[in-house]
Amino acid sequence: MTDPWPWPAPDDDGGADHLVAGTKLPALSLPSSAGVAIDLSRLAGRVVIFAYPYTGAPGQPNPPGWDDIAGAHGSTPEAEGFRDCMPLFAVNGVKVFGLSGQESAYQQAFARRAALTFPLLSDKGWRFADALSLPRFEAGGVTFLKRLTIFAEDGRITACIYPVHPPDVHAHEVLEQLTGENSR
Repeated sequence: MTDPWPWPAPDDDGGADHLVAGTKLPALSLPSSAGVAIDLSRLAGRVVIFAYPYTGAPGQPNPPGWDDIAGAHGSTPEAEGFRDCMPLFAVNGVKVFGLSGQESAYQQAFARRAALTFPLLSDKGWRFADALSLPRFEAGGVTFLKRLTIFAEDGRITACIYPVHPPDVHAHEVLEQLTGENSR
């Protein structure tokens, strides 16, 4: 079967093998697109954190070489997929967060453009990424997170999906993993 996603799938380079069940989320507050700082380690219940590299802005080019990096494209459709599935996440008692190294003001503008109904967290200083040794890549001399999803409950990782491909249907795959049901 041919992959309908127009960009290549990333290889599993083992970059998230250490994110195993029981690992504690780092105790630190990150600025959010909702205008409040959020400490994921302190949240009760089930949480999904999808890390993405970068969301573009209208009229601005992607970083140099972006089209040649497997797994780089797809942050906007991935976030929109989570947005569209939010009622199902809410019914299942799951909080959703996006995470990138972009500045919070940039994320706020994207959240408004895409009508997101969940917070995006800014890890501009790589504190969260460093604490968990999240995998990264470079493009145009800038570092970006590789796309992955962390499942957590009561501040501890329960599972991780890495690599994520294709990103446009990833929210449905996450729901299937959480509920054991087909959400499409």
